[in-house]
Amino acid sequence: MSEPEPLISKHGGYRKLKSFQIARLLYDLTVRFCDCYIDRRSRTHDQMIQAARSGVQNIAEGSQASGTSKKMELKLTNVARASLEELRLDYEDFLRQRELEIWAPDHPALKRFKARRCSTLQDVRDWLDEERRQAAVRQEHGRARQEHGRARTDTDREDDSHDATSLAAPSVSVGEGPCRSVPDSAFVANAALSLLNLCCHFLDRQIAAQAKAFENEGGFTERLYRTRTSRRHRK
Repeated sequence: MSEPEPLISKHGGYRKLKSFQIARLLYDLTVRFCDCYIDRRSRTHDQMIQAARSGVQNIAEGSQASGTSKKMELKLTNVARASLEELRLDYEDFLRQRELEIWAPDHPALKRFKARRCSTLQDVRDWLDEERRQAAVRQEHGRARQEHGRARTDTDREDDSHDATSLAAPSVSVGEGPCRSVPDSAFVANAALSLLNLCCHFLDRQIAAQAKAFENEGGFTERLYRTRTSRRHRK
């Protein structure tokens, strides 16, 4: 004989959701970002933090409410998704208004960020420190190559009686990563956008799964009806 359907379905467990874990990291990152780069007296400062917080809180609240209301779970998860979309626009506006680049998904620094699979704010700091260290090394190598190129050009001019064509010194390859002149805010904003893309992807899948479950199984009212009907039949 099959087990009777529970009236209160399984719920909670949001701490294991990838969407919650990434949204919480985004919240921590956004608080730090706004305190460092956004005027604390501006509305944008508060709105960005509130949008990031709304993402976390609504994922958790929706997961907890799912025990008695699949409809409420779907609604709150969608609110979380909408809040993070608002946050995404704020980060894009920050970069655009300061004429900073919004990195493509295949940007070298962004690929290194994704490979780290950051789960804490310290992980993001470590990535930023490493990017700065690598940029300094590349810039130093670029200066050394330039000096070497000048020296070679001067020697050629002394030895050759003809008009020598000066050798162009190799520049630092932008393809290896952002140059040192890129401000920290651009690194952090692009890292946040990468996390937002991933979190929104998970939430889109979550919403689709919740909608399908609600369509197929109904909510608490339907479950209550099935439970009462089953009990009457047993009697």
